[in-house]
Amino acid sequence: MQYKLRDMSWSEFAQRSKTAKTIILPSGACEVYGPHNPLGADILVAKKMSEMLAERIDGIVGPCLEVGQSKSLTSFPGTIAISGETLKAVYSEIIAEFVRLGFKNFFIVNNHLHNTQPLNEVLEDARIKNGIKYAQVGVWQYLPAVSDKTGMWETPAPHAHASEAQTSVLMYLFPELVDMSKAPNTPMMFDDRWPAIMKSVPYSSMTDSGTLGNAQSATAEKGERAVELMLAEMEDCVRNYLEK
Repeated sequence: MQYKLRDMSWSEFAQRSKTAKTIILPSGACEVYGPHNPLGADILVAKKMSEMLAERIDGIVGPCLEVGQSKSLTSFPGTIAISGETLKAVYSEIIAEFVRLGFKNFFIVNNHLHNTQPLNEVLEDARIKNGIKYAQVGVWQYLPAVSDKTGMWETPAPHAHASEAQTSVLMYLFPELVDMSKAPNTPMMFDDRWPAIMKSVPYSSMTDSGTLGNAQSATAEKGERAVELMLAEMEDCVRNYLEK
């Protein structure tokens, strides 16, 4: 069975629309992710996890942007940044099209922190205007909640950018794209004495590798466990909230 809209014929989509209740939209970025991970790490993981979730809930994975609001990371080669306004415009119209096609339930699998607020606005506006029901998960920010209590991580800051946890997920989902021979151990260069206060600190002043923390402790086994923990709870949310 096909779960990605792009792989269906129009007749297959028409048939799937009779049973599928939830549209899953990936969101991510194309940005520096350390010297060991691909630039598309965020969107690659978002798309793959969207497909895995769709298989569990009989959902449909819609189209997505492969770039995000990555302005703070543009000092590193390869980062492609768009504005929050562009992100909002595209996802707003994608959701509107699915509403036109008869769908009311939306789940966004978002792997990029700076996309969160623009997408929240899009979803809430669509709720007010079209009566949709929605959920959004910021995967990298969500991962600590479901995995830290397991004691699976070994480093002091496992969830820092492109570090142990995120690299582990990539090793599990895309082993062919991760070069662990280049994985760095890069403590944050900026001494942040006010972590709960938002500040304008250029990313290049925090790291010279694009990684924050120790990616050398990452393993595919940790990544598999992390993905399964997240998918189980995401499936539960869809079945017992969105589709109720």
